[in-house]
Amino acid sequence: MYYVYILQCNNGTLYTGITTDVERRFNEHQRGIGSNYTRSNGAHRIVYVEKQKNRSAASKREAAIKKLSRKSKLALFQK
Repeated sequence: MYYVYILQCNNGTLYTGITTDVERRFNEHQRGIGSNYTRSNGAHRIVYVEKQKNRSAASKREAAIKKLSRKSKLALFQK
């Protein structure tokens, strides 16, 4: 099982990624061994998680989310 997730960074920006283990990946982001973006901006909290059946589906969904405006991303988890 793969997951698409959105993190809120320490500076308020949003980071989108995919993983097989959301908690492990979040811990990596917090320790600075995640991505270059979260290494620079910190990982504050997980704000959105979505299950996907395989890596291909997760990658496609991640790409679609990354194309969304900030307002549309916020609408995913602020209901």
